[in-house]
Amino acid sequence: MSLKIIDESKINPKKYISKDMLAPAKSWYVIASLVAALILNFVPLQSFALAMRPDFAALVILYWAINQPQRLGMSLAFCAGLMMDVHHTSVLGHHALVYCVIVYIASIFRRRINVFSLVQQIPQICVILLIMQSILIVIELLGGANLPGWHYYLKSLSGAIVWPIVAFLLSYPLKHRSNPDAL
Repeated sequence: MSLKIIDESKINPKKYISKDMLAPAKSWYVIASLVAALILNFVPLQSFALAMRPDFAALVILYWAINQPQRLGMSLAFCAGLMMDVHHTSVLGHHALVYCVIVYIASIFRRRINVFSLVQQIPQICVILLIMQSILIVIELLGGANLPGWHYYLKSLSGAIVWPIVAFLLSYPLKHRSNPDAL
């Protein structure tokens, strides 16, 4: 065994420091983003547009649970879920349950998800949203509802596709601005 000498001029520091550091989010910003997501969920739509509309509240909850988990806990996700249940006039607590589940899943996998770029995060977010939709189906089936068709999962797919846009819009105000006076 011999030791190799590494030529430091060939090391690209941008490869290892490619993620931007985000400033800590203010509590009002987290709550305002969650309220805006709930308003987007409450907009009345018809048939196919309703089936394609992603769950914006779930996406915002996922974003905060992955990027700044100290700002959004299960209690805030539970309250947002109760609001969704009241809006859907469904069994009280099933959206609250699934929002808490996605916060838990995001807290487990947040370091893994953060390693990837926003576009590379799409499959992982899609899996989390599919788990959320599956739990909703199980709860509805236990309540006596009929099994929905394949179009029920379009919300998860459209949510995964919209994920990079939502994450970019939520992170943009938190990015540090370059200081012209700094070295």
